[in-house]
Amino acid sequence: MVRTPWRKTGTARRLHDALLAARPEQRATLLVVQDRPKVHALYQSWGWKTLGGLRPRIPDAPLFHAMLLDLPQH
Repeated sequence: MVRTPWRKTGTARRLHDALLAARPEQRATLLVVQDRPKVHALYQSWGWKTLGGLRPRIPDAPLFHAMLLDLPQH
């Protein structure tokens, strides 16, 4: 999440890439709340693939998009 003054400056992408750059895993996963289509679309534009919907087994939990990203191998 990027604070308002830094939105639309490329900061979110730079943070995203820096956090994942040195990860040794082959893939990363994340959950995006389904009522945030702009966030979902942003992650898709960065190469994340939607696996499907997921609702945690917690009362009143929101519905999420489960997403997957193949990470570069070092």
